[in-house]
Amino acid sequence: MKKIIALLFSACLSLGVAAQEFWLGADISGTSALERYGVKLYNNAGEERDNVTLMHELGLNAARFRVWVNPRDGECDMYDVLAMAKRAQAQGMAIMIDFHYSDWWADPGKQNIPARWCQYNYEAMKRALAMHTTETLKLLKNNGIDVKWVQIGNETTNGFLWPMAHTPENMKQYAGLTEAGYRAAKKVYPHVTCIVHLDAACDIDRYHTIFNGLKKYKTHFDMIGVSVYPYWDMEAGLTKNEDETLERVIANINTLAQEYGCPVMIVETGYEAKRPEAGKAFMTRLIDAARNQTNGNCPGVFYWAPEAEGHYPLGAFQNHRPTVIMDAFDSRK
Repeated sequence: MKKIIALLFSACLSLGVAAQEFWLGADISGTSALERYGVKLYNNAGEERDNVTLMHELGLNAARFRVWVNPRDGECDMYDVLAMAKRAQAQGMAIMIDFHYSDWWADPGKQNIPARWCQYNYEAMKRALAMHTTETLKLLKNNGIDVKWVQIGNETTNGFLWPMAHTPENMKQYAGLTEAGYRAAKKVYPHVTCIVHLDAACDIDRYHTIFNGLKKYKTHFDMIGVSVYPYWDMEAGLTKNEDETLERVIANINTLAQEYGCPVMIVETGYEAKRPEAGKAFMTRLIDAARNQTNGNCPGVFYWAPEAEGHYPLGAFQNHRPTVIMDAFDSRK
């Protein structure tokens, strides 16, 4: 009898592992802006496609959308995000919402307070952040969107809402504001996975700084989000080549998962579009390593703005068509 029970238990574990989906997605937040500017996209057969449909046809099973608080022209406000999320969900794609907590781009070099929040003190800022998070997610939920992941800030390596939550000086306030976002998200979607996201996954020191700070102030998070860009790593002198980026990223994912007891997702990556064959090779290696060398601790990889061309060098399209870089992101394989 004990042997039978053991075999059944083992079978259940095997089924659980097999049922765990690996997510291959993209941040396609620029979709509606492209359409407003009249940009046309095509598949490799030369047939016109909208960006969401094209990503689905390329085999992606998840989509990520950024949310700005009060952006110009309504780009990536909550209503714009709702319209894009509806389209992605209709294609069967899981949805990630990335709160920037800014009116425009937020990243390690800039985390500007939304214009309407500029005069707020810390307590008022927590209320504003929580209200914005709640209102956005309620809008999505009330319209049938099943949000799987929520990012509490975008690449918050140095905190956000500067200077109030600039981490070198104000780690405690960054932690408190992150907690406010976490609690607001959980009230709307109790089972959503809340992510804290930093850049340069090859550099573990920045992760220790932020996540030790969050632990110190008992801040909750469910997942660590990382960015993986060999191009930027080499430009910043963090690594000498893409092989070093890859090796250090996978080692750091394993270390962070063990140290902080949570999964680590690659929520942004990219490669030079002008080198598509090399890009496909690197992305294939990155995805394979994330799947097979992290003990299940890395549940997915998202490409950032594959459709972007011209002003941004790390898209994955040329002449408004996908390059072979996107072949690595076919979840059906």
